[in-house]
Amino acid sequence: MGSEGPKPVVIHVTGFKKFQGVAENPTETIVSNLRDFIQKRGLPNGVTLGSCIVLETAGDGALPMLYKIMESGISGADALSNEQVVWLHLGVNGGAHKFAIERQAVNEASFRCPDELGWQPQQLPIVLEDGGTTQTRQTSCSVEAILKFLKKKGYDVTTSDDAGRFVCNYVYYHSLRFAEQKGHKSLFVHVPLFSKIDKETQMQFAASLLEAIAATC
Repeated sequence: MGSEGPKPVVIHVTGFKKFQGVAENPTETIVSNLRDFIQKRGLPNGVTLGSCIVLETAGDGALPMLYKIMESGISGADALSNEQVVWLHLGVNGGAHKFAIERQAVNEASFRCPDELGWQPQQLPIVLEDGGTTQTRQTSCSVEAILKFLKKKGYDVTTSDDAGRFVCNYVYYHSLRFAEQKGHKSLFVHVPLFSKIDKETQMQFAASLLEAIAATC
């Protein structure tokens, strides 16, 4: 037992398409190009990049696709090989100038504008059986250790306890709940627009983020 190496880690990554006020979502570009970027750069031993999916920027109407993607991350092989499955969700914060690692999601959907399928809930619990809109779910990832790893690499990154009440928080809440049920881990990270931090730096950050998650699982 004591001679076993670290548990293999599989990291599935999602981003979002455009939405009202953000015509070009940087996370769509990052996630669409991540596999090629990683193939050139490489990842540490024991770390595998799983699926890279760009989600519709929508809440309730996009849930079936979200759960289909997350269910596809489970297989008999995963269970047998004792892999740690991590769901990494990337979203954009149009007003941000730095990266933000989100510690938690809140059980409240209050969309400031309609999502891409026209839904605009106000003060609704995301999961009714979880209780009221003050209920929170925290990531089981080592946020402080990930932050330290990324800062050491020179990235302008912080932590946050507020992922908003729009689609980012909505997806994160569902993902954290699913991850807890399945023994997986889930993490949400907000990125700025490319006009604030350029594409190349953001691609490098995403690759370093995978390394940070794997090193701290």
